[in-house]
Amino acid sequence: MKLGIFGGTFNPPHLGHLIVAESVREQLKLDRLFFVPSYSPPHKFNLQIALPRQRFEMVELSVNNNKYFSVSDIEIKREGKSYSIDTIHSMSLSFPRSQIYFIIGMDNLIDFPQWKLPNEIISQVELIVMNRPGYDRVIKNEFSRYANFIKVPNLDISSSDIRRRVKMERSIRYLVNEEVEKYIIRKGLYKL
Repeated sequence: MKLGIFGGTFNPPHLGHLIVAESVREQLKLDRLFFVPSYSPPHKFNLQIALPRQRFEMVELSVNNNKYFSVSDIEIKREGKSYSIDTIHSMSLSFPRSQIYFIIGMDNLIDFPQWKLPNEIISQVELIVMNRPGYDRVIKNEFSRYANFIKVPNLDISSSDIRRRVKMERSIRYLVNEEVEKYIIRKGLYKL
């Protein structure tokens, strides 16, 4: 079985996440793609981050109509800082006969050398790097040669812009799943 791991803060999850995930899934012919919301992202500070369970529920609402997509609460249950290597270890134990593809954006490849145990990550999974708006060229570092670069639609949709729009009481329609929009309104998220 070919499994993808697509981790992130998903604060909130948006249609850009779904579109690029579907593009990667289709290109790699993945049997299942797991969205893995982090409990506490180790490289993001001073963000207005919704509670882990709220972000998990929003991802669930986003992926529930795609039979190839699942959401995992593995990092939320673990609590503490969310390190990719720990998630990879757990997923490898849960799916021992599967080929695991770890999906990141080009922006993540820049910081990848500072991640926890990056050499161990690349020894256990196929590293998939997607293009991102604002990153017109392939990033080169000591891990680039291990990466499989995948071209996905270059959509300039960001969670930070969505949070800003909610705070300013502007529309987020067509940026997030309709159920996620309702959830954000119902829970009063991102107002501060």
